[in-house]
Amino acid sequence: MRTSILLLLTVALVFSCTTSTPTEQLHNLMQSYHEETLKMNPVGATYQGDTRYNDYLPNYLSDAVISKHKTFYSDILQQLNSIDEKSLNEEDKLSKEILKWECETSLMGMKFPTELLPIDQMWTLQLTIGQLATGTGAQPFKTVEDYENWLSRVDDYVVWLSSAKTRMEEGIERGIVLPKSLIRKVVPQLASITEADLEKNIFYTPARSFPEDFTAAQKEKLSKAYADMVTNKIIPAYHHLVEFMGNEYLEAGRNSSGFDAYSFGEDYYNYAIRRYTTTNMSADEIHQLGLSEVARLRSEMERIKEQVGFKGDLNAFFDHVRTRKSLMPFDDAQQVIDNFNAIHDKMKAKVDALFELQPKTAFEVRRVEAFREKSASAHYNPGSLDGTRPGVFYVPIPNVKEYNIFSDEDLFLHEAIPGHHFQISLQQENTKLPDFRKTLWYSSYGEGWALYCESLGQELGLYDDPYQYFGMLSAEMHRAIRLVVDTGLHTKGWTREQAIAYSLANEAEPEYAITSEIERYMANPGQALSYKIGQLKIMELRAMAEKALGDRFNIRAFHRVILESGCIPLALLENKVNLWVNSEKEG
Repeated sequence: MRTSILLLLTVALVFSCTTSTPTEQLHNLMQSYHEETLKMNPVGATYQGDTRYNDYLPNYLSDAVISKHKTFYSDILQQLNSIDEKSLNEEDKLSKEILKWECETSLMGMKFPTELLPIDQMWTLQLTIGQLATGTGAQPFKTVEDYENWLSRVDDYVVWLSSAKTRMEEGIERGIVLPKSLIRKVVPQLASITEADLEKNIFYTPARSFPEDFTAAQKEKLSKAYADMVTNKIIPAYHHLVEFMGNEYLEAGRNSSGFDAYSFGEDYYNYAIRRYTTTNMSADEIHQLGLSEVARLRSEMERIKEQVGFKGDLNAFFDHVRTRKSLMPFDDAQQVIDNFNAIHDKMKAKVDALFELQPKTAFEVRRVEAFREKSASAHYNPGSLDGTRPGVFYVPIPNVKEYNIFSDEDLFLHEAIPGHHFQISLQQENTKLPDFRKTLWYSSYGEGWALYCESLGQELGLYDDPYQYFGMLSAEMHRAIRLVVDTGLHTKGWTREQAIAYSLANEAEPEYAITSEIERYMANPGQALSYKIGQLKIMELRAMAEKALGDRFNIRAFHRVILESGCIPLALLENKVNLWVNSEKEG
């Protein structure tokens, strides 16, 4: 492990604060924050394309690392508060507010014992490492050093796996454990990594396809090293976890579904609302908003049901859409990928009319890897900061015969273009932003933007098929339902089965997909709230600007204002749009 640079940075900053202007102090502090957080989160650095820390992984579950992170955020916050902002320009004031929010929210989250829940089926480190292990993700495998870096990182990862088991044992003692239904999903994921045949184990994948310029001696040496890593490190570590989680931990697993089962559950959920929505809304407010949105969307769905001439109630129409054979036309997974690329081609001509800001980063559609496909949702992985690795829209296709295309146009707008790919790539490419802001993620902004983009389908030449438009309504309904079931699960005592039943009654997704979604919310409270809260705020800001500016409203300019500063908390976004509207009025 490298010696921490935090102490040196802090000393330098304290010295510089006596001789520098407030602007210089802030810029120095932001850069030191960025550099240290890359080291604190080296996997995040790898995803950004920063290769300096590709050879290690901190043990995030250790008391020493947790304590170090608390000290770091506290020190940055103290220094930030000492900077006089009177002479800062507007963009620097915005950066200061964002950095303050980051530190305060991180410290707030560290009050809770989430290290006792280190592994779940959807969000945790073992899934990310599994992606990297395939050799097709962000971890590079182009040089001998790359291959050696991964061996070193895996050594650290094996330590983390051991600590995860220890933390879960502590969780059993304290009554802080996963629900049984989630444990049952994790065990087969872990078991898939215990494959003894090296040709089938994903951790051996990089050794099956060496670069052509490697010598025979290099290939032989690395092949042996990777075989030893898989056989003597990875497989035993995963075997121990499978045995533990499939027996002792499963037996101790809870039958309840929400975080309200924990003594800290209410406080944690309030923190999760702040973290994911960047608002101070209450759980009850969000629950009621969800109920009203569900009612509104059901009314619009009724209109589409009548348009296609379906006889029967809305819930029967959901079943009709779920099972309609014409909406499940594929027998090969590549056809699913080809369909998304065709959607992209269909809308390309209209994109310029809505967006003056467009990214340079390349884009691809790929199938989700087999080891995580059964429990994965469609999602986007950003490209590297330097643009050399493309942004990737990952699509799970667990059973191509049952793959339903009714929401594919909507899904592409959200996950790909102009949703996550535009927003994240533009943020990363923006040379005016301080480095720490180029990779910031506020779910209410980022997911809110992507959900807002779903409403642009008709403006982009899509949704001419009523079933595709119904797909958009279904996706929005899906996010409205989240407001109801997430708050229901974590603050109102709802069961997993109750949440599944509510979803089935109000959307056309198949039961297996809804079950995975509900279990996703069970594992990570609050994240599911961000989409609708953010979307409604952006739509509210657009409606306000259209009304205030009338004929002077320009949609390309509005989208530029929303996108040009990258991810920011919603209150700061609202301030930014208000300033733009006022300047347009005066101009």
